[in-house]
Amino acid sequence: MIKTIDLFAGCGGFSCGFEKAGYEITTAVEYDKAIAKSYALNHKKTIMLAEDIGNVDNDKVFSLHCAEVIIGGPPCQGFSMAGARIRKNGFLDDPRNYLFKHYFNIVKIIRPKAFVIENVKGIQTLKNGAIFKEIIKLFSDPNNFDGQPYHIQYKLMKAKEYGIPQARERMVIVGAQKDFNFEQLLEKAKSKIDKQFPDFFKPVTVWQAISNLPEPTADGLVKNIKPDNAYQEFLNNNGTTFNHVSSHHSATATARMARVGIDENFTVLHEQIHSVHSGSYGRLNPQGIAPTITTRFDTPSGGKFIHPYANRTITPREAARIQSFPDSFEFSGNKTIICRQIGNAVPPKLAFVIANMVKELL
Repeated sequence: MIKTIDLFAGCGGFSCGFEKAGYEITTAVEYDKAIAKSYALNHKKTIMLAEDIGNVDNDKVFSLHCAEVIIGGPPCQGFSMAGARIRKNGFLDDPRNYLFKHYFNIVKIIRPKAFVIENVKGIQTLKNGAIFKEIIKLFSDPNNFDGQPYHIQYKLMKAKEYGIPQARERMVIVGAQKDFNFEQLLEKAKSKIDKQFPDFFKPVTVWQAISNLPEPTADGLVKNIKPDNAYQEFLNNNGTTFNHVSSHHSATATARMARVGIDENFTVLHEQIHSVHSGSYGRLNPQGIAPTITTRFDTPSGGKFIHPYANRTITPREAARIQSFPDSFEFSGNKTIICRQIGNAVPPKLAFVIANMVKELL
């Protein structure tokens, strides 16, 4: 098995996809202790370091070649807060970018054969592209790696192209000690996945993702759900499914939702709705895909997250289905923490594709 470390692990969407592809996630780092607890619940064989990454960025925790692969998505706050001016010695001198710096330092300590960075689409254009170029330059500089730099390739990956019913787009940066072609590796990986799961890359709608879920339950537990299609079959666990509990909406919010049709939003209400989201009070189209699942999918004003037919927002399990989490995955914590876990996660199906691609590379 390929030993892998997951940095900025969240609840483990990235790890989930890599594990399904046969990797061994030896260690994960997640500073939010409530979210780290959720990760540990679902990845029992992984050592979870519930620490600020700055406390583990050293050779007492990690050692040369202790893993072949490093994965992770340094939070975008570190990039979006970056100073407008690139300093002489690179943007990492700016302490506000410490999060990415720790990822970079751990790569320097371990020298994995490959690493994957997942981040927001906008990272490529932030500060007119200066930060993105600096990231590429850091890993490509022979002086940073004793004359053996990493070869870097990247691609904007769209979830909907990988059989995920969601308009999520993420920048994926892959670094390797040997030269490679991202597109060629991706095609090889897709070909092998196709043979294993013939329906994997077929387009999936919102309703195909969630149609076999019953009414939400008080405790969120649902037993022995029978899959109706290939997507549901891929995520099925033939046992207990968790977190299928509805949010409590005010009478006013429920009445508003009742007046919103499929693909409509707050504009049909002719009311003053206080929200920064243009899709506020939006109802999902069962035959379409969802927008990017955010951390506020439980709130009608948070975006287009009203159930296609019921007058409520989607449940955490429905959001997890749209994110492609397996039904066996149990999110722990309060409602806010659970929504944050699901909204911030790498879709496991997308991670599975990336994992197969890296396997081709190795």
